Amino acid sequence: MDIPRIFNISESAHRIHNPFTPEKFATLGAVLRLEPGTRVLDLGSGSGEMLCTWARDYGITGVGIDMSQLFIEQAKLRATELGVADQVAFIHGDAAGYVTDEKCGVAACVGATWIGGGVAGTIELLKKSLHTHGIILIGEPFWRQLPPTEEVAKECFATAISDFFTLPELVATFDELGYDLVEMVLADQEGWDRYEAAKWLTMRIWLEANPEDDFAKEVRAQLTTAPKRHVAYTREYLGWGVFALMER
Repeated sequence: MDIPRIFNISESAHRIHNPFTPEKFATLGAVLRLEPGTRVLDLGSGSGEMLCTWARDYGITGVGIDMSQLFIEQAKLRATELGVADQVAFIHGDAAGYVTDEKCGVAACVGATWIGGGVAGTIELLKKSLHTHGIILIGEPFWRQLPPTEEVAKECFATAISDFFTLPELVATFDELGYDLVEMVLADQEGWDRYEAAKWLTMRIWLEANPEDDFAKEVRAQLTTAPKRHVAYTREYLGWGVFALMER
């Protein structure tokens, strides 16, 4: 079980696998008013930066699940580096359908709502691991501005314009599902730059080290097109944020 190889290569130097910066995750932890001992579940936890830094800064405990064996190993190393390996655990596995035995104060899926078939299904999945009056965190893209064509939408990692809501539509969806939006922290274009541009140097370094690899042609194609796509489309049209929800 693993994610596509291109991600394990292009994001191998990332600590955060979405458009958030360390400062944004620190802000999110602060606005949630996390208390020491709060248990946090993170489905699609990547390299574990959210759980590890929150364990260090706020004294939380928790568990992260991710399909990437590389990212899980990086998360374990990060937990050791920050001295929180006794507070957080990371499991290599499929987050789809994962429910904890021990209920959590915060249940999160920050950028992988495909595990539940979309926002509504992921909220239902996270709810199964949550204490009464706990907080659900959903990380989700939205349109900063609607793409003028379906072709532009596809350049923004969508299959169609209908794949993503606008921000007002996304917030309205939370309301329709019976949840109060109690906090949100939104990424900005600098966050997108850090997430996307960091891949380019990583891919270039990998290509120089692996010129004869059978996968080099695909990595080269990605490196050639990704910067142009990002500056023309992603950073202009696509927003991203983490939304804190409490059931009514």
